[in-house]
Amino acid sequence: MESISHQANRNINTSTQSTPPSPSRYENQKRRDWNTFCQYLRNHRPPLSLPLCSGAHVLEFLRYLDQFGKTKVHHQNCAFFGLPNPPAPCPCPLRQAWGSLDALIGRLRAAYEENGGPPEANPFGSRAVRLYLREVRDFQAKARGVSYDKKRKRVNRQKTQTLPQTQPPLPLQQQQPHQGQSVMANYSGATV
Repeated sequence: MESISHQANRNINTSTQSTPPSPSRYENQKRRDWNTFCQYLRNHRPPLSLPLCSGAHVLEFLRYLDQFGKTKVHHQNCAFFGLPNPPAPCPCPLRQAWGSLDALIGRLRAAYEENGGPPEANPFGSRAVRLYLREVRDFQAKARGVSYDKKRKRVNRQKTQTLPQTQPPLPLQQQQPHQGQSVMANYSGATV
């Protein structure tokens, strides 16, 4: 009886050791994105090989993906341009959200190097791709009326409360609006 249970334990241990851990969600998504991009290159006319791929081809790929987007991006002549929550539907197109494109480029940049591409020739890290992503971010922010400005560091309130009574707490710096931007543009509803 003891030899049977010992043999069963040994079989359980070998079965758990032989299976590699399953890839993370990130790794699975990176693999799917890489396969999609490689398929895009194969379907390109004329077909492209990976070493010949440039930042311009990456931009073509991103523009191709726009047709599958789910984010409403208002045109500048749309009545709802600049409104975060438009009150009615409009004919403006659906596009890929900037955050999705940024994450996609990050995954493809890593996958390119993992698949043998030299880091210095990585088309996903090209200047053209970085500029395109910045333009998409800025335009979508304007179209939705949302600011993507860098957040300033907050003063730690615990430090100001624990200072000795002889020193008054430091005043918080108020944010100055950017040129052409209203004071309410940075208002997020949260109190500081």
